Amino acid sequence: MDFTPSEEQTAAQGLAARIFGDLSTHERLTAAGTGTDAELWKELCAAGLPAAVEDVGLLGLVLVLEEQGRTTAQVPLAATCVYGLLAVAAHGTPEQRERLLPGLRDGTAVATGAFPARGGVHIAEDGALYGSVAWVPWLRDATHVLVADAERGLWIVRTGEPDVTAVPVETTAPWSAGRLVLDGVRGERLGNGQPGAYADVLATARTAFAGLQAGVCAGSLARAVHHTVTREQFGRPLSTNQGVLLRAADAHMDTEAIRVTAYEAAWRHDERRDRTAQALTAAWWASEAGKRVVHAGQHLHGGTGADLDHPVHRHFLWGRQLDAYLGCGGEVLEELGLLLAHSSQEGAS
Repeated sequence: MDFTPSEEQTAAQGLAARIFGDLSTHERLTAAGTGTDAELWKELCAAGLPAAVEDVGLLGLVLVLEEQGRTTAQVPLAATCVYGLLAVAAHGTPEQRERLLPGLRDGTAVATGAFPARGGVHIAEDGALYGSVAWVPWLRDATHVLVADAERGLWIVRTGEPDVTAVPVETTAPWSAGRLVLDGVRGERLGNGQPGAYADVLATARTAFAGLQAGVCAGSLARAVHHTVTREQFGRPLSTNQGVLLRAADAHMDTEAIRVTAYEAAWRHDERRDRTAQALTAAWWASEAGKRVVHAGQHLHGGTGADLDHPVHRHFLWGRQLDAYLGCGGEVLEELGLLLAHSSQEGAS
């Protein structure tokens, strides 16, 4: 395994770091409230970052999403790339790719996904889609939603259709989420309904959002380090206390574990190797370790961390949202255990 980024991947990460660092500031995030930073999204699309994902692969996307996570930038980058660009490129028909990808590349179309499948959407005998999904990230911005039905079939649904309703909901993190209600809409099947498409998209999503969590945790830890180095107590910096050092060190190790497992899953995806277990491993670390890191980041700020307007609180909110999105630690661990048991039985037979 070699996770060394290519020149193109390094360039995409560097560009993302510059744009997010310059534009996703505390002041702009405060002004955005729980909505999307539309100007930042335009800047990312003008720079060609969403379009670059097809060239830099999933590992490149993970690197870019790390930079988004460091600043908790409120743009639908992960959702559009995972449920739009990568899903259509991998599983769409030639006609779907030709029709849908240009808008997803330049940002005039925004995609999201009603994932994972929890049996909320069903197909009627006439082929129409009915049901609801309690919350879908970035739904308020989306022009297209990739819907997984109860049988794990994938459908592309346009949010502008009269039989599609998006009810705004507020989630832990400000992800412009909404409740999706389908009342007999005629969805468009993604590709030709090939088996394995749902599992592939879900594994890709888990890997990408694990990369986003790695950035969220890195940003939280960086803020905690700065605070403990610059704030003094009893005449010396807080960072000189052994308890503080140990807590920060544990958070650093957890963050690196999230990062390296996300890198491995992404690398295996790009190399066209089986990565089901690796994606579940990355999701488990993102959930369990991510939760620990953002709690540590807030605790290391002391009383300041309790201020809801402090920048570190955003990392806490994002970390807790990512902890449960696409399956919390216990759910993911159960999936991984069943997968390993099944693989062991097959090897013994």
